[in-house]
Amino acid sequence: MQEEKVYIQLKKKIAVDKQHLLILKDVAFVTGNIDYLEQLETLKIYQITEKDNNVSVIDGFQLLDTLVEAYPFLSVELLGANQVIVEIKKNDKKANFFLILFIWMLLCIGSAMAIMNFHYDVSMEEVHQGLYFLLTGEQKDKPLWIQIPYSIGLGLGMILFFNHIFKKRFNEEPSPLEVEMFNYQQDLDHYLIYHENVLNKRDDS
Repeated sequence: MQEEKVYIQLKKKIAVDKQHLLILKDVAFVTGNIDYLEQLETLKIYQITEKDNNVSVIDGFQLLDTLVEAYPFLSVELLGANQVIVEIKKNDKKANFFLILFIWMLLCIGSAMAIMNFHYDVSMEEVHQGLYFLLTGEQKDKPLWIQIPYSIGLGLGMILFFNHIFKKRFNEEPSPLEVEMFNYQQDLDHYLIYHENVLNKRDDS
């Protein structure tokens, strides 16, 4: 007789509504050689409550314990990650136009000040004047035909560097900002998993 066996691969992160009852197919991909696979996928795993706040973590061993209790003769193999991060959706609020405008102006002014201070520190005006003198042999306080293309090129360079202009992407390569955001999200997920495991150990003790 062939052994009844299922393979479970936990999802890395899911998002659910408040008070959602998590079932197996919500938190994992399931396959196997059993006839009751669809029934297994609807196995109740965890009930989201108010105590979970914004995030909860489902541990693989917790999942296996539930499976063994419900199906004691089923052979289960856990693949991949050992935890699932469950984000609990908040009530969507309408964006405040004036708040967005204020933040946009704050970022714009801050970026402009940073660029201006950088150019002042490296004496960019004197560099342009020296470049103008090398090319023409004349001294000029405001070599606009160098400064204007330089300013335009600075803006175009920023657009190409971040690989975006509004919502349009130039190619599939991620921008440095997207890479940094991805790394930050990875670190945040690792912290949530570690923090949740520490709390569980304290509760158990």
